[in-house]
Amino acid sequence: MSIYVRPVREQIEHDRVIRHLHSKFKRKFDVAMNVGAEQAAASVKAGAQVLYPDLVLTTTDRGRKVAAVIEVETGESVHHLEAMAQWAPFSRLRIPFHLYVPTASADIARRLAADLGAQITELWGYHTIGDQVRLTLVEKSAVTPGPRGATGAKAAKAAKPAAKAKPAKAAKSAKAAKPAKAAKSARPAKSAKPAKAAKPAKSAKAAKAAKKAPARAAKKAKTPARGRARR
Repeated sequence: MSIYVRPVREQIEHDRVIRHLHSKFKRKFDVAMNVGAEQAAASVKAGAQVLYPDLVLTTTDRGRKVAAVIEVETGESVHHLEAMAQWAPFSRLRIPFHLYVPTASADIARRLAADLGAQITELWGYHTIGDQVRLTLVEKSAVTPGPRGATGAKAAKAAKPAAKAKPAKAAKSAKAAKPAKAAKSARPAKSAKPAKAAKPAKSAKAAKAAKKAPARAAKKAKTPARGRARR
């Protein structure tokens, strides 16, 4: 809910965008909105202070946690006073804060938020064509605010992005294959043993045979001579 009083034409455009967002988010969330004369239907507490964003998204589970708060601005309400009175308090709620501005005012909104240190979870630009509303995501914060009510260490833990998965341990490099043992050098072929020289005929036996030969011949010669003598 803006502190700025809009002209009728701007208010009609503002309410049209709110109704469009209501239709978009009601499929997943329970959506409360402040539109037209209803300016207290959607609210969130920040300590003792009560804030009235244009839309409040609440989860439909049993926890009923506030999922996000949404503020819609028109061209004339994107200025320093509006940012200080509305954007800064919303960004300190530890709830995702979505800001919708006319596409032509997106750079101005980004600069105002940076000057005030207002953390905008999602900055969207919109423009209308007849009765249609076209949305464009301009910027999305890498850090998501913690759940509502988180404080101190709990909030810090909630804000931390999911821990990076530990890189898989590098597979141990295969042990360098031991160099193959050098093939045992082939043993030199044993030199062939020289063939044994043929044993010469036993000279002694040959000599004896030679000696016996004439002796036998002599005996044979004597034998017939003796026969003749006997006759």
